[in-house]
Amino acid sequence: MKIYTKTGDKGTTALFTGTRVPKHHIRIESYGTIDELNSFLGLLRDQEMDAHSKELLALIQEKLFTVGSILATEPKKDKRLKIPRISDADIELLEKEMDQMNEELPEMTHFILPGGHTTVSYCHIARTVCRRAERMISYLHENEPVPDTLLSYINRLSDYLFVLARKLSQDLKAQEVKWIPEKLDQ
Repeated sequence: MKIYTKTGDKGTTALFTGTRVPKHHIRIESYGTIDELNSFLGLLRDQEMDAHSKELLALIQEKLFTVGSILATEPKKDKRLKIPRISDADIELLEKEMDQMNEELPEMTHFILPGGHTTVSYCHIARTVCRRAERMISYLHENEPVPDTLLSYINRLSDYLFVLARKLSQDLKAQEVKWIPEKLDQ
């Protein structure tokens, strides 16, 4: 199989169903951003961290392929997609993981500046790419419906990545720098 097809040379690409759309179509932007997020999660998973977090990140990467496949399929042709969908159980798993991590973390009293360790920074980058994907998918959803569980999963995933960044900071003994805005005299 050749990687290059030359079919996109005029600025269009095919959805899963074969329908051709411009490469800047919001559907393409949505699953392209999911692909970018998945790549950052791969980079994050390649860093030093506990085995459980690595395993969960690998599972999330697989779920993101599902998300991308759903986004690459027009809603009216959804039946052609023969894969499991994002479920409430997938969302609940992220919530459970966040609850467990939060039990071990100090209370958060301020916003936190991203950084402190390369691994933590990669996690924050993944979080912000996830938020961008969520914005794109939300915009797509205004015009072409997206399953509610998919929207919820991406929303919860960005929260999970924030909590994971805090856990990684603790595990790696990186300092969390609080953002304390300067007070102006009024």
